[in-house]
Amino acid sequence: MLRITDDIAIADWELTETFSRASGPGGQNVNKVSTAVELRFEAERSPNLSPPVKSRLKRLAGRRWTLDGAVVIRAEETRSQARNRELARERLAELIRAALVAPKRRIATRPTAGSERRRLKAKAARGEVKGLRGKITDEE
Repeated sequence: MLRITDDIAIADWELTETFSRASGPGGQNVNKVSTAVELRFEAERSPNLSPPVKSRLKRLAGRRWTLDGAVVIRAEETRSQARNRELARERLAELIRAALVAPKRRIATRPTAGSERRRLKAKAARGEVKGLRGKITDEE
């Protein structure tokens, strides 16, 4: 059971962990011990997440979202398998917490009269500069 918030907890059947050999430091252990963790969360089938949260999670996960609707997180930073498991679970929890926050709706506002004038004045000045870039002809 992975607790995300007070209301949301991910059940064990939704999580799958696979272990493999990690790249990087590890001394003699690096070729013998499977310390890297690949955590797979079946987000699309999860009953704990609402559809808007799932769509935000899909957008936030990016390439970590698979075609069958799972989020895959890989952790191989430390030499300890247990610590890598904790890191992967923490990353998943942070990702889900970020997806729980609904973005604020933007309220459309009109630009002020002064900002419109400044914008048009800058446009006119820029147009004049570009107009002066033409070919020079002899008018003698």
